[in-house]
Amino acid sequence: MMRTLFLQAPSFDGYDGGAGARYQMKREVRSFWYPTWLAQPAALVEGSKLIDAPAHDLSWDDIKHEVDARDLVILHTSTPSFRQDVHTAELIKQRNPRVLIGMIGAKVAVEAEKSLQASTAIDFVARNEFDFTILDVAKGMKLSEVEGISYRDADGTIIHNRDRAVIENMDSLPFVSPVYKRDLTLEKYFGGYLRHPYVSFYTGRGCKSRCTFCLWPQTVGGHNYRTRSIGHVIEEVQYVLKEMPQIKEIFFDDDTLTDNLPRVEAIAEALGALGFGTPGFPVSWSCNAKANVPRKTLEIMKKGGCRLLLVGYESGNQQILHNIKKGLRVDVARQFTKDCHELGIVIHGTFILGLPGETLETIEETIEYAKEINPHTIQVSLAAPYPGTFLYKQATENGWFDGTDHLLTDGGTQIAQLSYPHLPAEVIFDKVEEMYKRFYFRPRKIGAIVGEMVRDFDMMKRRLREGVEFFNFLRARKQAA
Repeated sequence: MMRTLFLQAPSFDGYDGGAGARYQMKREVRSFWYPTWLAQPAALVEGSKLIDAPAHDLSWDDIKHEVDARDLVILHTSTPSFRQDVHTAELIKQRNPRVLIGMIGAKVAVEAEKSLQASTAIDFVARNEFDFTILDVAKGMKLSEVEGISYRDADGTIIHNRDRAVIENMDSLPFVSPVYKRDLTLEKYFGGYLRHPYVSFYTGRGCKSRCTFCLWPQTVGGHNYRTRSIGHVIEEVQYVLKEMPQIKEIFFDDDTLTDNLPRVEAIAEALGALGFGTPGFPVSWSCNAKANVPRKTLEIMKKGGCRLLLVGYESGNQQILHNIKKGLRVDVARQFTKDCHELGIVIHGTFILGLPGETLETIEETIEYAKEINPHTIQVSLAAPYPGTFLYKQATENGWFDGTDHLLTDGGTQIAQLSYPHLPAEVIFDKVEEMYKRFYFRPRKIGAIVGEMVRDFDMMKRRLREGVEFFNFLRARKQAA
């Protein structure tokens, strides 16, 4: 087995790993997600090591010695972080010219040739689902024989091998939690809406929804929701409970865990049998959910210890939801949210401004909608046309943006890329700040946050820190405008 390093490279100050380290940017409150997509192949490769430099505040100087004795380095990259990741690859190659460097992630999956052309330091990129692809490389297989990669041969010609079939037996993948325990400091990972410390992993891959903007299902995960057996999931939960006693919450990072209602009910019941949801049990769980889960399922989830749902509302305008193929009705989302409030399930709601069909009127509708349904916390993003998505194709064909992959400022602040004749990018950019202020700077919301802080001293310290970060975020946006 090749001596393999899996690396999330150093990035800009204030880097946010995004969901599963998939969307790197500065956000309103700094957070770090587990590098699950690196940890999964790392769990397959015996003797490997995982370094997550941004979460551990490590610079190139801190980690450069780690590449000296390696045969293979795998870098996770994304469209926003690609330039910095290429720079890291070149530094690695300068220090250890013998090392083989590969990249994984949606960026290189959909732009394999362009990515390889960016630097001769990159020896190969893995397309689509890459876990067993990386294992084959680490075993020493000739690159010409490895399915699912594009690589540069001895004379510099870029070769695209045939695709690798997607994984159907998800139980064939080992747990990622032991890799976290071995190589990461768990307390370094936190999110504004998750209990701390937390841990996250996937119980399945793929999402049956067809949202035009969503990157991962359209590039790597696919639209067929392939799941681990419930017993396999519960075994990993039991591992976390035993080996990571400091963990207070488990976040199931599936794109939409609630896509399969009988399965999520069965998971909730199995977790309840472990003690989740009972008085005094120290660990809760949370997941991504679509805003259409029926009350019966929500009741079962709550009884089984579900504390929070991360919900993509995107917009309060029904036509925009149709435009992005969200497959969601606003009235259904309202009832879902009402049910969650009544059952005591916390919601972190995400919204996107600047989607196709957006106007000043629809933005106002979304702001008022968010205030009306009143999730506990929100995240407001700008519509981002990632390569490989239908939104990217739609936006380039209609001239809504120039097709560049420059999604962030050099400091990591998200740029409003889409611009419409009736709604320029600058206006959309400014509306994000307005939405945050109008949602949070309300007596009702301020009172709820203060009450939360008064009841819990740790939460008080946390919210004060996040408050400073939030105002710094707004200041950085003004500078980027």
